[in-house]
Amino acid sequence: MSVKGGIMVPHPPLIIPEVGRGREREIQTTIDAYHSAARKLASWQPDTVVVLSPHSVMYMDYFHISPGTEAEGDFGQFGAPQVKIKVSYDTEFVELLSREAQDRKIPAGTLGERAPQLDHGTMIPLWFLNHYYTDYKVVRIGLSGQTFSSHYILGQCIQKTAGLCGRKIAVIGSGDLSHKLKAEGPYGFQKEGPEYDQRIMEVMGQGDFGQLFDFTEEFCEKAAECGHRSFVIMAGALDGLEVQAEKLSHEGTFGVGYGVCTFEVKETSPLREFLKQYEEKIKKQAKEKREREDAYAGLARKTIETYVRTGEMISLPTDLPEEMYRRKAGVFVSLKEEGKLRGCIGTISPVQECIGKEILENAVSAAARDPRFLPVQPEELDRLVYSVDVLSEAEEISSEQELDVKRYGVIVSRGYKRGLLLPNLEGVDTVRQQIDIAKRKAGIPEEAEDIRLERFEVVRHF
Repeated sequence: MSVKGGIMVPHPPLIIPEVGRGREREIQTTIDAYHSAARKLASWQPDTVVVLSPHSVMYMDYFHISPGTEAEGDFGQFGAPQVKIKVSYDTEFVELLSREAQDRKIPAGTLGERAPQLDHGTMIPLWFLNHYYTDYKVVRIGLSGQTFSSHYILGQCIQKTAGLCGRKIAVIGSGDLSHKLKAEGPYGFQKEGPEYDQRIMEVMGQGDFGQLFDFTEEFCEKAAECGHRSFVIMAGALDGLEVQAEKLSHEGTFGVGYGVCTFEVKETSPLREFLKQYEEKIKKQAKEKREREDAYAGLARKTIETYVRTGEMISLPTDLPEEMYRRKAGVFVSLKEEGKLRGCIGTISPVQECIGKEILENAVSAAARDPRFLPVQPEELDRLVYSVDVLSEAEEISSEQELDVKRYGVIVSRGYKRGLLLPNLEGVDTVRQQIDIAKRKAGIPEEAEDIRLERFEVVRHF
């Protein structure tokens, strides 16, 4: 088999002795496990090592694969410029991988290089590996803001590329775990921090990669994890392969989780085609929601499905509830894919003659004109989940004490700038968060106090 295995490792700079200057001994368990993982990887004698790093170039809608023939870096930013790492890139692998990703409609390639020097998320694993093995080339890949399934598919592309170019490869999933383990740590404490570390170490320690999809974006964000997407890509590179998983260590000495696991490939196994299982689950859930949807969400869905497939706007149906023809209101249409926002466009006040037509216009805009996302593609339609928020008339309030993050949405204004945030959103737990997000959407500085606040209620339709 082309893919020999993978390792999950952290990247704290102080683990390098010249950086740590003695403090590294406080995570000696992690160091010992790291050496064991590096020896395991060296025993596979890979031609190419694929390094997945959260600290390489990252874009929200694109996976950056480092271009060129070679690169180097040092630990100067951590006070140890004398510690250097230099690598040669596997240019053939990079070219074939970019092509394979394009065929799978995954936005990945060598465009957008901003930082050719090696990052510490790449250098630290290679520093350990170089103690035992140096006869390899590197492919360095950054993460993205795409869905977890897109990360997994990129991993599948890595596996296929290895076969196409006849390489023995090993994959390094570089990433720390939660940064929120201790109140006295540099990032403070959040209850999701220890929860994340416990769950991820159970999942990775058992090699049960299908459960990686069960971590929600909101949960991962609250845990302030670093490496989840690295681990998902690595899992994709091991798709359909039986692995011997071994959990070597977990520590949180400094308030940041460091986990080390190894995954040695043994044989093929159709039972471990986790993306296929996950996609079936997502499509089933979306289908069940469609069967329960009300007229508002149903109109949004039918509008989007027709527009995405034909480019045409549907006419307003004649069998909708009477309110949708006679009432005017601001309306927001939201789309989610795998629990992640895929589009959301709306109107604070009505601009159409009725709610029904408001939904038609905003549904098309949410699917095709939200500047944060690429237009929805036909192959996504059976995975999307829809909601429609009908807004009450906004009322001005004198202070944020009159807000309730679950009940009220907020409109923040300053001069001609105006930002809105809907109520009862996952991951938004406080009024301060709500106001700050609305300010950012409007381009209002977070420290600005000369703002006007309005609140409104919504009826949310699914």
